[in-house]
Amino acid sequence: MPARPYWSGAIRLSLVVLPVQIFSAVDPAGEVRFHQIHKPSGKRVRYQKIAEGEGPIENEDIAKGFEISKDRYVVIDPDDLKKLRLETAQSFNIVQFVDRNEIDAIYFDEPYFVVPDGDAGEEAFAVIRDALRTSRKVGLGQIAVSGRERIAALQPCGKGMLLETLRYEDDLKSARDFFSGIKDVKPDADQLALAKQLIERKTASFAPEKFKDHYESAVRDLIKRKMKGRKITAEEPEPRRGAEVIDFVEALKRSLGKGGKGKATAAGKPKKVAPKRTTRRRHG
Repeated sequence: MPARPYWSGAIRLSLVVLPVQIFSAVDPAGEVRFHQIHKPSGKRVRYQKIAEGEGPIENEDIAKGFEISKDRYVVIDPDDLKKLRLETAQSFNIVQFVDRNEIDAIYFDEPYFVVPDGDAGEEAFAVIRDALRTSRKVGLGQIAVSGRERIAALQPCGKGMLLETLRYEDDLKSARDFFSGIKDVKPDADQLALAKQLIERKTASFAPEKFKDHYESAVRDLIKRKMKGRKITAEEPEPRRGAEVIDFVEALKRSLGKGGKGKATAAGKPKKVAPKRTTRRRHG
C-alpha cells in the first residue's frame, strides 16, 4: 500500500462516521513514457517558463490567475484556496443510494480504493460495505479531490470499497450534437434476431486478465531491439483477403456458422423480436 493516501477523511451516513483513507486505483507505472530528445546531442529537451516581457522566471514566482478580461487576471494564492472551508474536503457524505446501472457509463471518471483508517472503525466499515453488497446499491455524495469538488459513488470492492468520481452534467458534451445526423432506421426483425444470437454466442463473464495491451508490448519489444542495436524493419502485413463482397445479412449468418444464403435452418431460425424498452437514463 502506498505510504501516503491520496485523501484522508471520513465517510458519513446519517450519524455513522467511518474514518477512511483513499488511494488511487490506477497504476501508471506500466505505461511506456517517452521524453523529447535533442537528436544531434541525445540530450533531453527541457522547457523553461517565461513571462512575456520578463524572460525566464522561477517557480516560486508563479501563482494561479483567473482571466477576467484580455490580459487581466485575478491572482489566487495557494493560501487563498486553503482558506475555503468545504465540508467535502474532509468528509464524504452519502446523500442517497442508487442502482449502479442507473448511472450512465459516460459519467464515471477515476477509481479510488477505500480502506478503514485505524482499527476502531473496521467493524462499522465492514457493516456498510456488506450492506451495500447485499442491497446491490452504491452510495452517492460529493468529495473534494484534485482541487475540485466531485460527485462520487461508493461501492463494495473485495474486502474494501471503491470510490469512483463522476463527471458533472456540465462537464459533458451533448450527445445530440453528435447523434442528431443519424437517420431513424427501424432494424429488420430477422436481422435483429441474428445479431442478438451472435451477441449471445460471444457472451461470457468479464475477465480483464484476458485482455493484453499489444501496442504496449510491441513498443517495449521495439525498445529492447533498439538497445541491442538491431535494425528496425517494418513487419510484413498479413495477406489481404480477397475482394469478396458480403452483404450484412450474409455476414451475420456466416458469423453464426449458418453459411449459404436464404433463411436460417429450423434449429437456428430467428424469431421476430422487438428491442426491450429500458428506463435507464441516457445522456443527451
